[in-house]
Amino acid sequence: MSLSAKPYLQRISMRDDAVIDFDSYPYHIPAVRELDALEFHADVTFFVGENGAGKSTVLEAIAMALGYGQEGGTKNVAHRTTESVSSLHQNLRLSKSFKKPRDGYFLRAESFFNIATYMDEVGYAGGYGGSLHARSHGESFMALLLNKLEGNGLYLMDEPEAALSPNRQLAALSAIHQLVQDGSQFIIATHSPILLSYPHAKIYQFDGSGITETSYEDTEHFAVTRDFLNNYPKRLEQLLADEE
Repeated sequence: MSLSAKPYLQRISMRDDAVIDFDSYPYHIPAVRELDALEFHADVTFFVGENGAGKSTVLEAIAMALGYGQEGGTKNVAHRTTESVSSLHQNLRLSKSFKKPRDGYFLRAESFFNIATYMDEVGYAGGYGGSLHARSHGESFMALLLNKLEGNGLYLMDEPEAALSPNRQLAALSAIHQLVQDGSQFIIATHSPILLSYPHAKIYQFDGSGITETSYEDTEHFAVTRDFLNNYPKRLEQLLADEE
C-alpha cells in the first residue's frame, strides 16, 4: 500500500525548548497559552472563534514557520509594511509529509491589497490573470483561487470570505473543492458558515478555554446564522428594541 502525500502539514506542536513569557503577546491569549499540538486534516482544516481568540495569530505563525512573509503571498514575496509580528512561529515544531507540496500560498485578507500592489510593481500580476487592482476586492480574491493556485499545494487562508458576497463564497467553496481534488490541502481561519460547511473538514474552535475540535452544526457560526434566518423578524425586534 502506497503512502499518501497528504496532509503536507500533518501536525504542529510547541517546541520543548521554547522559553515563553505567558504574560506577553500572544501567549496571554488563552488559545495560544493552551496550545499543545494540532493535527491537520488531509483536505481542509478550519480555525473558528471570536475576534481576538487567536486563530489568525496561530495561522500567521504557521505560515511564517513554513517560510511565508507575514503579509502573505508566495514564499518569494518579501513585501513588508510593518515589523509587528509575534515570536510564536519560532516556538513551533512542524511535522510534515515525506513529500513537499508543489504549490503554496498564504492569503491574508487584511494585507491582500499590499500584496496586489507589490505584484503590480514587480510585474508578477500575470500569474493572477492580470492586475489585481483592475478588479474589485472580491474579484481579486477569486482570481487568486481560479488563476494563481495550481493544485498539489498547501494553502493557508485568513478570512478569505472578507471580500466575497454569499454567491462568491459558494463559488470559492467550489474552487477549494476542485483544488482539494487536485491534491491540495487547506488551513483556513474563517467566520463564514458557508465555507465551514465543506464536507468532512476538521474544525478547531478557539475560545477562552483553549482550542477544541468541534463539528459544523455545533459552531456558533452555524447556530447563530440558522437562528437569525429562521426567526429574523423576532430577532430584529429584540436587537433593535429600546432598552426599556
